[in-house]
Amino acid sequence: MSRLSFPRRAPGRTRTPVALAVPALLAVAFLLLPLVGILARTSWGEVGGHLTSPGVVEALELSFLVSFWALALSLVLGVPLAWLLARVDFPGKAFVRSLVLLPMVLPPTVGGVALLLAFGRRGLLGPWLEDTFGITLPFHTSGAVVAATFVAMPFLVISLEGALGGLRPRYEETAASLGASPVRVFATVTLPMVAPGLLAGAALTWARALGEFGATITFAGNLPGTTQTLPLQVYLLLQNSPEAATSVSLLLLVIAMAVLIALRGRWTGTPRDTAGSPDRRRDRATSPDDGTEPGPGPKAAPVAVKETTAVDERWALHADVTGFTRLVLDAEPGTTIAVVGPNGAGKTTLLRALLGLTTRAHAELRLGALDVTALPPHRRGVAWVPQDGALFPHLSALNNTAYGLRAQGVTRAEARRTARQWLDRLDVGHLAHRKPAQVSGGQAGRVALARALATRPRLLLLDEPLAALDQTTRARVRHTLRTHLDGFGGVCLMVTHDPVEAVSLADRVLVLDEGRVVQDAPPADVTRHPRSPWVARMLGKNAWPGTATADGLAPTGGGLLVSADPLSPGTRALAIIAPEAVSVHRDRPSGSPRNVWPGTVREITASGSRLRVLITSERAPDLVAEITPQAAVELGLADGVPVWTSVKATEATVVAL
Repeated sequence: MSRLSFPRRAPGRTRTPVALAVPALLAVAFLLLPLVGILARTSWGEVGGHLTSPGVVEALELSFLVSFWALALSLVLGVPLAWLLARVDFPGKAFVRSLVLLPMVLPPTVGGVALLLAFGRRGLLGPWLEDTFGITLPFHTSGAVVAATFVAMPFLVISLEGALGGLRPRYEETAASLGASPVRVFATVTLPMVAPGLLAGAALTWARALGEFGATITFAGNLPGTTQTLPLQVYLLLQNSPEAATSVSLLLLVIAMAVLIALRGRWTGTPRDTAGSPDRRRDRATSPDDGTEPGPGPKAAPVAVKETTAVDERWALHADVTGFTRLVLDAEPGTTIAVVGPNGAGKTTLLRALLGLTTRAHAELRLGALDVTALPPHRRGVAWVPQDGALFPHLSALNNTAYGLRAQGVTRAEARRTARQWLDRLDVGHLAHRKPAQVSGGQAGRVALARALATRPRLLLLDEPLAALDQTTRARVRHTLRTHLDGFGGVCLMVTHDPVEAVSLADRVLVLDEGRVVQDAPPADVTRHPRSPWVARMLGKNAWPGTATADGLAPTGGGLLVSADPLSPGTRALAIIAPEAVSVHRDRPSGSPRNVWPGTVREITASGSRLRVLITSERAPDLVAEITPQAAVELGLADGVPVWTSVKATEATVVAL
């Protein structure tokens, strides 16, 4: 007996509901049938004769002239308007955007009447244009250009605004921090990065201008050789020669389809941001960052760059920051300050306030003898390296590094020479001609660091500059950065979550929490006596906030901690307990420990050659102990095992908050 078999659906594909498929197919047929009608009714043997007739050729030339002038006018007016709508908040923005969209929904003939009442001889501006400049737009080719621009420019503005909206401002902000003026940033960073959206809008604008009919005939008239474009020629041919009208319509159809096919999948959508895309980040996460590349070619040897800071190039820092982040910061030239704190503490807000790039906080900023508070970001001499580096994807590593120097007026040859030296110094000189999408995340971070250092700023702001590097490369780059900072004549603020970076690179550690300064001290003092639970945990220690008692501390989560050096009762305090000071037992310990709590093992993780054991208890806050693997085996530790913990009173440090 034979069995019937049915085709199986491909995995991951869903069945299309009939209730949706049928109307969708009807919509396709509705859009397709008129085009099929043109193809079916075209007299193919006479197409050549129809398209080469004098009237059609003249109308075609005029159409190209009008459409290209309309495109040029749309670019001049529409590009700044799109940037304004995408980047600036101003009163009436919604009204302006609606005004841009209006020609797309307005009947073309109504648009022509509106243009006539505005620019006609009896319109609002028409008499003034004619008397002052001798310009008469109606019944003139320039009138056809104005009409085509009126109906076509919205396509450019909408497309470009969408592209600008998809471009994260950090690229433009980084360019400004390198010394580029707003106009230079727009020309060298913004426009190249939104080129796909700009080209899409330009193509659609040109195609729409080429096919404009209603506004043109109403405002500019239908004068052969002057305003009679190809769509108007089709209108006339329909009355006398329908076959010729069909042939000319076919030509316009082919041009429109060619534009749409050229745009499909190439110029539509938001600008590509390969440096920040999930796929790109995933590739970087799995790619080596040891200074090597899969391609051929030896790795360039580092080139020593001599520090040339003159004696008088010294830039002390004074900043009075108000707003979300509130602090007063003073630092002598050559000082490196590590800024640490939990997420949302105000670290990045502080950096952006010093750059003049945020409204959340305002900084009264003085660098050396210069008060730069009122200066725009590109004139402050403050260089910024954001977390992801924000390398310009359309420029090579060499041109990225030379960007700030060129913005400062350095010659091209000198800028490239200095940029190559900095790339070599950071061990990425062999990547000079590669684009950001062609390097790993760690390599991109080093290029971004070289780009900032090459500008020799008065104030250097680093937002986790080494986070993307592996441990080996991080140590090498940390040494290079330390060497540079030793001879740096300004001040460096570095946001970091790595205690090694804070200790090895910084002269001071600034601890922020909720926009306030919790601690500002040398790294050794912060390490020994952290005044923030977050910093204590970053250093790998147990941190219990609470209230001081006569014997020690009453933790916020409950319980009691006895300390050898208690504070005044009632003081807000923080208890610091090193993990290695926590003893773990299977039975209740006897002897000298003043602090003993029962608990349960919740997690065991490796930390170098030792194990960190997280223990929870109903009588005390969570506690982390650090023991050897052998001790863990002897105690039979595993998740869920009941244990006892003990801490000597002399091992618990209580500091006032």
